[in-house]
Parts: sequence; C-alpha cells; structure tokens
Amino acid sequence: MNYKKDFYKKLMTLVIPIAFQQFMLAAVSASDAVMLGAVSQNALSAVSLAGQIQFVFNLFLAALTIGTSMFAAQYWGKGDTDSVEKILGIVLRVSAAVAIVFFAGTLLIPGYLMRIFTPEQDLIEKGVLYLRIVGASYLLTGVSQIYLCIMKNSGHAAKSTVISSSAVILNIVLNAVFIFGLLGAPEMGIAGAAIATVISRCVELLWVLAESMKKGYIKIRISYLLHKDRLLSKDLWRYTMPVLGNELVWGCGFTMYSVIMGHLGTDAVAANSVANVVKNLIACFCMGLGSGGGIIVGNELGRGELEKAREYGRRLCEMSIISGLLSGLLLLALSPAIMRAASLSTQAEDYLGWMLAMCAFYMVGKSVNSTTIAGIFCAGGDSKFGFKCDAVVMWLITVPLGFAAAFWLNLPVAAVYFIINMDEMIKLPAVYKHYKKYIWVKDLTRCRDSAADQIQPASPVSLRKAESD
Repeated sequence: MNYKKDFYKKLMTLVIPIAFQQFMLAAVSASDAVMLGAVSQNALSAVSLAGQIQFVFNLFLAALTIGTSMFAAQYWGKGDTDSVEKILGIVLRVSAAVAIVFFAGTLLIPGYLMRIFTPEQDLIEKGVLYLRIVGASYLLTGVSQIYLCIMKNSGHAAKSTVISSSAVILNIVLNAVFIFGLLGAPEMGIAGAAIATVISRCVELLWVLAESMKKGYIKIRISYLLHKDRLLSKDLWRYTMPVLGNELVWGCGFTMYSVIMGHLGTDAVAANSVANVVKNLIACFCMGLGSGGGIIVGNELGRGELEKAREYGRRLCEMSIISGLLSGLLLLALSPAIMRAASLSTQAEDYLGWMLAMCAFYMVGKSVNSTTIAGIFCAGGDSKFGFKCDAVVMWLITVPLGFAAAFWLNLPVAAVYFIINMDEMIKLPAVYKHYKKYIWVKDLTRCRDSAADQIQPASPVSLRKAESD
C-alpha cells in the first residue's frame, strides 16, 4: 500500500506535466497543419516533408535527453547534484555540435535534403524556403531542450512544462500573425511559420538560461563545459550510444515511411501529414507516461531501492496497456470531427479515414513500447535492447515490405500505410519477454571514496531474486 500511494503521488507530479508538455509540442505541428492547410494543400505537404529534417535532428536530441535522464535521474535520486551538473556539461557540448551540423545543412543544401523525400518541384521549392529560415531554431533548441530535460529530472518538471508550453503558445499565435498577415504584419505563408518557430525558440532559450541562474536549479557551469569528468563521461556514453543507435535506426526507418508515402502522390502526403499530427497529439499521455515513469524508476534505482523500482515498473506496464487502449478509442471517437476539419481533397480525405482507423490500432503498441523501451529499460541502463529490436523489426520487416508494397506490388495507399504501421505491434512479444528478465533493475551510479576522493564503481547489484521470479 505504501508503494502504491508513493507511486501514484510521484507519477502525477511527473507524468501529467510531461504529458501536457508533449501535447503542447504536438499542438505546434497541429497549428502548422491547420493554418498551412488553409493556405494550400501543397504548402501543408511541403512543410510536412521539410519537417522530416527536424525530425531527424530531434532523434539526436531524443537520444541525448534519454541518456541524460538515465544518469541525471539516478544521481539526483542519490543526492549527487555535482554529478548532475557534470552530465549537463558533457551533453550540452555534444548537442551544440549536432545543432551546428543540421543548421549548416539547412542553410547550404536545402534542395538536396528536400529531394530525398519528394520529386515534386513545387513541394521542393516551398520546402527550401521553410528550411532556410527554420534552421536557425536548431541552434537554440540544442541548448534549451537539454536543460529542460535536466529540470524534469531535478524536481522542476512543472516549471519545465510552463516554459515549453509558453513557447508553444507563442509559436501558435505568431503562426497566425505571420502566415496570414494579422496585426499589421505582412502575409508570409510558409516563411511566416518558420519565423514564428525561430522567435518562440529564442524566447524559450532565454527563459531557460534565466531559470538556470536561480537558487535551487542545476547550474550550467563553464568549467564543466570545457573540462569533462572522464569516468562519468565514459559511463554516460557507454549507455547513451545504444540509445542513439536505437533512435537513428527507428527514426531513419520512420523517415523511410515518409519517403514511401511521399512517392505515392500529394494526396497521400497530405493525408499522412494530418494523420501523423493527430497520432502525435493523442499519444501525448503515452509518451509522458514513458518519460515520467523512467524518471521515477531511475530515482529509485539510484537510491538503491531495487525492489521498489521493480514494483514501479510493473505498475507502469499495466498503466501503459490501459493508456494505449483509451488513446485508441479516443482517436476513433474524434475521427469524424477530424475528417470534417481537415481541408483536403476528396481523395486525400478517403486516405485519411483509413489512416486514422489504423492509428487507433497502433496506439496500444506505441504506449507499451514507449513506456518499457524508452522509459523503464533505459532507466536502468538497459539501452541495447531497443536498438536491436528496432533494427530487426523496421529494417528487416516493415521498411522492405513497405517499399515492396508501394513500388513493386503497387498496392493501394491504405494497404501500404497499414504495413508501415505494423512495427509497434510486432515488437510486443519480444518486449514482454525482455521485460521479465529484469536486466533493467540496475544502479548505474558510482560511489565517491571520501579518503581518496576518487570515483569508484557502485557495489554490484544482486539480481538473483529478480531472475528467479
């Protein structure tokens, strides 16, 4: 009973703010889709395809934030603030370097990047215009998202949500102002959406930096940016690199899905764009459950409360199934309203109806897998499983089948979409089997030897009870 009461208290203080933050981030894509769809279907499709570049950039950020959470949650649970600040310094250096690379790509070769996703010249030209402006936001996001992650792991999840959500609201308002030319601003269409993103990210970063200077917050220390703790860095990258591999394997596979849909015509692209926005909005609680649950489990593992962490993991798995089912039912209930609101051609609307039905089925697998693979497993450093799982399922099954269905068998768009959305359900048996091994019940922190002032490995954790369960 104490576990149960403690669990739900911690869950609500973390999952609800993080889920709301995920919802607000997805709301930006939704506002882009609605407003640009009102401009033209091609404007919507072009920005959706150009957004795949940011999607790949976000894969790197996702890997870095998961790796950051993996160690920050455990060291914070242990009460070692200094190590959390060192982790922040290590990760910020890498995220800034990645942001510079992506910014350079959008500035120097935007046309080549757009041709990866579509041969349509009109979509390429519109996408290039968007990329050349929005690329500046990557430099800002590379810093702000890492610090917002640290805030979630150090007792400031609610404030992190306030900052991120405020930036999103500003983005949506500025979208309307610059896309349609409101309040005396010029009507800029696609360029206006990009400018709104850059301004809102700038505000977000300035707010984050201001918060970092306050008492009680993790500090961005120049000394830790310039000089890294070698042992801590080694530990961090040992577990983060498989996460990066997992994110790239999954993300590049997901990008291949966009390539497949992008070559099936502008109606398929537009319908897929709307379906993805809806799917991301509905999945927010599922994603928040995975992120917040991972932090809760990580805190307990860092404290050495291994049995409590295992019990929390069990409860999170149960909640993920319920969350997935409810999310799927909600999507089905909202589908008629979404169909009426979408400004699409008759053919695109027909595609969208089938896609939304398939997304409802997809939600159960997405909820369970995001909670276990990205949340529970990574909380204890079990980061290799996700990489292996996605490499097999996506690159040996769904991506080849998707290409064959689209370009060799010439199956209908709905059939192709069904094939490329099977991946989450295919993973479920392997995920359950791996969860029951309890490899993730592990303390990753190191103990300081006060006499020698050296960092020593933590005592090995006995998993005999977990393995025999």
